[in-house]
Amino acid sequence: MAGTDPATDAFVTHRNLLFTVAYEMLGSAADAEDVLQETWLRWAGVDLDTVQNQRAYLVRITTRQALSRLRTLGRRKESYVGAWLPEPLLTAPDVADDVELADSVSMAMLLVLETLTPTERAVFVLREVFDLDYGEIAAAVDKSQAAVRQIAHRARAHVAERRPRGIASPDETRHALEAFQRAVDTGDLQGLLDILAPDVVLVGDGGGIAQAIPKPVNGAEKVGRLLGAGLGQIEPGSLRPAQVNGYPALVLRLDGAVDTVLAFRIEDGLITGLYAVRNPEKLSHMEQETALRR
Repeated sequence: MAGTDPATDAFVTHRNLLFTVAYEMLGSAADAEDVLQETWLRWAGVDLDTVQNQRAYLVRITTRQALSRLRTLGRRKESYVGAWLPEPLLTAPDVADDVELADSVSMAMLLVLETLTPTERAVFVLREVFDLDYGEIAAAVDKSQAAVRQIAHRARAHVAERRPRGIASPDETRHALEAFQRAVDTGDLQGLLDILAPDVVLVGDGGGIAQAIPKPVNGAEKVGRLLGAGLGQIEPGSLRPAQVNGYPALVLRLDGAVDTVLAFRIEDGLITGLYAVRNPEKLSHMEQETALRR
């Protein structure tokens, strides 16, 4: 991709947008990077004189490649060891400034998107996050505009039933995380229970490589007891704040390397979801910030 030819210039201009589209569809940064490579190979062979809207054309290629990979990824998840969580990204501060973008890439929302079919997910992401018109989406998913409108309506209803009741502000999230971190650092089990919602869920992803809880744990008492036992062995100060997927999160480093990323779902000031990513194959994008764009 060296050089300054028009095809390269266009791809570089829209690269962060294309990565964001692929990542929101796949929940995997590694797979999103592969999709971008495939997109570039196809884009490099296009006659640019026939392209009216380069952005839309590139999004169309990316969407088609991501849809193909999403179906393959679905089969991989069927044999995945333990619970599967999206790959966390260390994100730049400007992602948090775009509330809608931050919400769309949050761990909680990506898990909601996992419950959609591949086509529903593509249509929802392109319409609700990137505001593409129905004609552009129809071309990307190879459906009629009428079909896309129906899919979009169905996907919106599905997501509305499952998404957090309200988008927690960064300040609200930060306050909850500070209380959580303080309870962990001081071994204050009651303080930990106080910040957990009664119906909190804890999900761990070790991918069969790192130790993690084999299935989700529900309820404040069970989650608090489990966290109290596990986190009580961590040196105070080992958990450090970071911006992950557009929201405040906590990162545990051991011997300088990222061991665990803790992302949170916050509602009404309490933790309703706690997502612990420990699979080392999913932690490579925690060493440097990833730029996301709409």
